[in-house]
Amino acid sequence: MPELTPSQLQQLACDIKQWAREAGFQQCGITEPDLSDQEARLRDWLARGYQGEMAYLGNHFEKRIHPDQLQPGTQRIICVRMDYMPPDISTLKVLSSPDKAYIARYTLGRDYHKLVRKRLTQLGKRIQQHLDQALEFRAFVDSAPILERPLAQKAGLGWTGKHSLILNRQAGSWFFLAELFIDLPLPVDPPEQENHCGRCSACIDVCPTNAFPQPGVLDARRCISYLTIELKGSIPEELRPLMGNRIFGCDDCQLICPWNRFSNDTAEADFHPRHRLDNRQLTELFAWDEETFLKNTEGSAIRRTGHEGWLRNIAVALGNSDGGEAVTEALRSRLEHPSEIVREHILWALERLDASTGNTPPPILSHQRSKKIKQK
Repeated sequence: MPELTPSQLQQLACDIKQWAREAGFQQCGITEPDLSDQEARLRDWLARGYQGEMAYLGNHFEKRIHPDQLQPGTQRIICVRMDYMPPDISTLKVLSSPDKAYIARYTLGRDYHKLVRKRLTQLGKRIQQHLDQALEFRAFVDSAPILERPLAQKAGLGWTGKHSLILNRQAGSWFFLAELFIDLPLPVDPPEQENHCGRCSACIDVCPTNAFPQPGVLDARRCISYLTIELKGSIPEELRPLMGNRIFGCDDCQLICPWNRFSNDTAEADFHPRHRLDNRQLTELFAWDEETFLKNTEGSAIRRTGHEGWLRNIAVALGNSDGGEAVTEALRSRLEHPSEIVREHILWALERLDASTGNTPPPILSHQRSKKIKQK
């Protein structure tokens, strides 16, 4: 490839940012593939076990610190962000309704991975066509050992908030991040040096499970997003009552953040809610058999939890609900479910509801529960 002059590279960088906006991204920044300044921080986080069962976060350590090892020849990383908050949906209203299911806003529509990766790949092809010569590039969307938030901050897209997410003064935090690795020596953008959180600790204070041991540090083992999505076994009993009606992910730290008053609704129809998942009764979703679950979550990130995890999560939420005959009947209807995990959480929910009304658990529940405890 013939070398481009500095002025040509500068113009190309401006063009790339314009093309990124035309592709549906709200912002684009360019940085170098070097995160060696994150090494000590990452090692400490892993050493404390904050990753929980996500052992993969400790794999390919060197590639996380030196992203160019992931894609040989990479000279720059183009970082982009895309808004995902759907318009005209209830958030706090649903969250404060114990009998309704709260699902993280980012996953109400189609799986973002495919849409964002396709757009980013198209951007890479457009750069290649513009140069009219072979170009090595690769798009990543939360799909490889990449420290995307430090890269985004280094590319000037925002700063790391006390909830560990990237915050932007003009857009808050309701957006996806993605990266395009490329073998061009493009001029880099200045990193975001300022932290604009100030003395605010709203995100830390509002966390239902106290998942932030210190500002900017997340203990995933206590995070509701981890508990409802990544954790495959039993949810710790002491955390279940704190989860409320959150059945897939959690947005509390973003909902409370003052900077999100500047966020914008997404223009992507694919991110709009499907199957009314932004406003459904818990009992409705608990009634889905596996076939219905797979059908209604086709092309959705919700599939990650699987039908077993789906029922487990909803059982906990039903145990935290206002109860009533319909809730009790729904839970009892799955007492013979083949999954021990599902049965365990159903029993917990029924006993919690019985305790809240002052009733004595039926003999079958007490017997199964005591048997479960002995097995432990």
